[in-house]
Amino acid sequence: MPKNKPSGEVGFKLTCPNPNDQYLSIECRLPVNQKNIELFLPSWRPGRYEITNFAKNIRGFKVLNDLNQPIPFHKSTKDSWKVACEGTKTITIKYQYYSHELNAGSTFVSEDLLYVNPVNCLIYSNEHFNCAIKIELFIADEWNIATSLKQKGKTLITTNFDNLFDSPFICAQNLVKEYYEVNGIRFYIWFNDLLNIPWEKLIADFKKFTTKQIKDFGEFPSKTFHFLIHTPPFKAYHGVEHLESTVIALGPSYDVFKGLYTELLGVSSHELYHVWNVKSIRPKAMRPYAFRKENYSKLGYIYEGITTYMGDLYLLKSGVFSMTQYLKELQVQFQRHFDNPARFYTSVGDSSFDTWLDGYTAGAPGRKLSIYVEGCLLAFVTDYLIRKSTKNKYGIEEVMRRLYFDTDIAENGFEEEDYQKLLENISGISFQSFFDNYLNGNHSYEPILQDALDYFGLEMQLNDNPLIAEHALGIKLHPTKSTLLSIAIGSPAEMCGMRIGDQIIGINQMRLNNDFEQWLAYFNLNDIKITVVRAEKIIEKKMPIVHRTFFQKYALKVLDDKSSNQSKALRSWACDGSL
Repeated sequence: MPKNKPSGEVGFKLTCPNPNDQYLSIECRLPVNQKNIELFLPSWRPGRYEITNFAKNIRGFKVLNDLNQPIPFHKSTKDSWKVACEGTKTITIKYQYYSHELNAGSTFVSEDLLYVNPVNCLIYSNEHFNCAIKIELFIADEWNIATSLKQKGKTLITTNFDNLFDSPFICAQNLVKEYYEVNGIRFYIWFNDLLNIPWEKLIADFKKFTTKQIKDFGEFPSKTFHFLIHTPPFKAYHGVEHLESTVIALGPSYDVFKGLYTELLGVSSHELYHVWNVKSIRPKAMRPYAFRKENYSKLGYIYEGITTYMGDLYLLKSGVFSMTQYLKELQVQFQRHFDNPARFYTSVGDSSFDTWLDGYTAGAPGRKLSIYVEGCLLAFVTDYLIRKSTKNKYGIEEVMRRLYFDTDIAENGFEEEDYQKLLENISGISFQSFFDNYLNGNHSYEPILQDALDYFGLEMQLNDNPLIAEHALGIKLHPTKSTLLSIAIGSPAEMCGMRIGDQIIGINQMRLNNDFEQWLAYFNLNDIKITVVRAEKIIEKKMPIVHRTFFQKYALKVLDDKSSNQSKALRSWACDGSL
């Protein structure tokens, strides 16, 4: 962004004149000293590696001069506008932003809530990117504001757009907060309209994993930090990282401190770790963020994969999770890996690059891997390789700590060769085949995962899948629509020509009524003919008999009869000491 900037600050005014239509009214005042200016809206937000096209939510865009008169402009791309501003010292842009979706990365308006992610909805220009910014909020007097931004009453203040785009805020009447301190740094936990919060237990658990993460890195990148937590009445699980805050959406609200409490701890530890990994330790391709185009990187296995791995591992290391709880979370990643046929066709590095193609949707069957899942498992193996080669002196924590304190990386970002070189310097072994075969190749993970498990005195058990459709036919179905979501390679379903998207409506001329499993058990898999609807045609498929099982269930456990070396490795890995 240009270093030269117009004199004066950028001013925004945000109002919600009719919350029921869910449009946020935005007014932006810019000082200008040129004949023409181009205005932009970001095309994506950091933490979500896909083009999102926020401009689709804008209506009523207009530009006024300092006499409040309309001035000429035209839309130059899907999310940019060119404005003729000769003869005026300021321009005022007015528009409305449709704010109807509530998740951790959206903007949302209702009668009792204003939630703003500035990167979604606030315009900027290159000339003003480094200007001071003031945001006036026209909200009810009794409403509170949760944010990491500096506040003066109902006005928020920041120094530039990079900081603004990284600083979401929540406005509501029923916001509540508590805080805890670690090393003199204050961490706030905010909830909106949530009853029966067990603050004592919550703060104790958050303080444990926060303390452990800071101890391993040696310092925290921010002076304060805010957990901004939405707990909607519907099902939700989402978190977005920021340098001085995180936004988390978890619901339904009645289950947050019951069945969802493990998920609350997991996503909170994950997002806190992101303050170092990707908000501070950032790939060169994302330093600085380019808000108007794809920021391609093959390093998703680091910024999301290692974060997924370490987020949960810190819950174990800090004593928040028991070993049983932790292994239950890790085995979920094993299950997702082995259930995904894309592991035979692509690498996690290529899948990271391709997140920009179809984002976080399922996409073409078997085409891509999850940078979260695959990156987590390969981080586990990397941790094992380092610990084995250094006799448990170092683990992956040391790699991330050195990346964080590298001044050149802090300023310019890192590339894959920087990461590989650091792994090899710390471990004293070559990682070339690991990068070639796994991070950038599609070799089977099973042997290296088994080696890592054995080193730590863990074992992977294969259990029968109780669902007949999955283990016998090799199909995963939508839980309510009976449509095929996944087909195992070499399964009866594949052999007889079933397709993703087929809807199963009958078996052996019996109409189904959410009882497919019961009918499969009744017919005992003999002479099975399944009726499906495909493109409005009714088709019958005869299932061949295959003497093997599919979609097996993976379970991890600690070996009862570990060797002394395995016990030592497990203690070093799990809690940096004794179990």
